[in-house]
This record gives sequence, C-alpha cells and structure tokens, in this order.
Amino acid sequence: MPVTAPPSDTSTLASAAFGARPDLFPLPLGGDPVASWHRAVALGGQGRYAAARAELTGLHRATGADGALLSLAASTEASLLRQLGRHREAAVLDGRAAAVLADAPPYSSRTAEARCDALTGLAADALGCGRIRLAVRLLDRCAAALDEAEGVHGAVLRRQRVRLHWVCAETALASGDFATARRRSAAAATEAERSGSVRHLVKSDLLRAASWTGESDLAPARDLCLDVLDRSTALGLVPLRWAAAMLWDGLGGGDAARRVRDESAALVARRGGRFATIRA
Repeated sequence: MPVTAPPSDTSTLASAAFGARPDLFPLPLGGDPVASWHRAVALGGQGRYAAARAELTGLHRATGADGALLSLAASTEASLLRQLGRHREAAVLDGRAAAVLADAPPYSSRTAEARCDALTGLAADALGCGRIRLAVRLLDRCAAALDEAEGVHGAVLRRQRVRLHWVCAETALASGDFATARRRSAAAATEAERSGSVRHLVKSDLLRAASWTGESDLAPARDLCLDVLDRSTALGLVPLRWAAAMLWDGLGGGDAARRVRDESAALVARRGGRFATIRA
C-alpha cells in the first residue's frame, strides 16, 4: 500500500527542513505556502527530487505566496539542480530568484533571506562553471547584504550565514586556499550547531573534511569524512552520503567508497534525480 502523508504540521516541517529531524519521512502535508516550502527543502535534503519538484510546482501555483517566498522556492529548485551538478541550469533559476525580489518588501526579514539565498546560489553556480572571480564578487555582495539586513533586523540570519560560509569555503578550496577553507567551514559548523540544523551541520563537517585534504597527513580528513558518511547514512541524507563517498574515494576509499557512491546515485535516480557526472 502507498504511504500516505500525515496531516499538516508546520513546526514538524520546519524541523525536517532546518532543524533536528532531517530524517523524518513520510512528511506531513504543507498546510500553507511556508510549510510547503519547508516540505520541499526537507524532501530535497533526502534526495527525493521528484517529490521536492512537485511540491515546489504546487507552491508556485498557490495563493498567498509572496514574492520573497517565490524567490526562496526558485532558489530551492536551483539548489536541487546544483546538487546534481547542473550549475548552468541552476543559474537560470537563481537569476529568477533574484529578479522576483524587485517587487518584494525591501526591508522584510524574508526578503533579506531570499536575497542572500539568491546571491549565494548564483555564486555557487558561477563556481561550478569555473568562474571563481565572479563567485567572489557575488559572495562579497551577499556579505554586504547580510550585514545590512542583520543591522536592520537586529538578529543573526544564521541559515544565510551558514550558506555564505559554505560557498566561501568551496571557493577557497577551488583556489587552493585550504587555510581559508578550514576557517570558513569551521564557522559554518559553529553557526549550524547554534541554529540546531542537523543537516547543515553534516554538510559543514563534510566541507571541514575537504578542507583538511591539503595536509600531508590525510587521517583527520578521512576520519571526519567517514563520520559524515555514517551520519548521512543514518539520517537518510542521500545527496550528502553520495558527496561523502566521493570524497572518501579521493582519500583512498577504493572499491568500498565507489560502492557507496554508486548505491547512493542509484537511489537518487529512483527518486527522480541523476548526477551529471559519475567518475569511474
């Protein structure tokens, strides 16, 4: 018999998307546009790409979704493509996410969150296309927008800080600057822990492991990578499990790492996603 989703529970969906329960499935229904967005984010984190896209399609058609929320939805859809290595397609959606905000209330916290998501998304897209200088410029714009927003609202936008640290760390890695990558990934982990987002902490630790690959002793990188692999497996975070297996393979994981990589990719394919490149 098919699994039926429980009735809507807004707090549960928020916890699944950005809190302590990224492993939750089946997920409650989204009873309003914000809850629907949270549901899509949680599904994407689990690698349930077809279900996440369907949720986002419904959100775009829903009444009561303001411009900032539609921007967040576009950024989320872009992130699904980016996870699969489709950076050019993601950039189109991140550009749309930024454009939607032209008519959004300029000083609302949700608008600030959406603007930062669009900018970090565009930076990650640029990085994925090998345009490091453009990525750096976009990250600088995001940092300035984030500082301004936090000044206006008097609160730390932790999720946006985490994402900014992620892409800064990834850009540093692409530039061979492992010291900066370690600093930014550690900052991401600290912010993720403070926010209570288990999924964000797992991804931050994956970047921390990658940042240690510049050392002559690869044991710390390998140990943390395997810890991330264990946690992502236990939590059902299949895209992060695949990424951890890829890193493990690069650290000498051999056939065992490639087996986990291929199992994860096959599961993602069954759920409506396909990675752009699988290395032999």
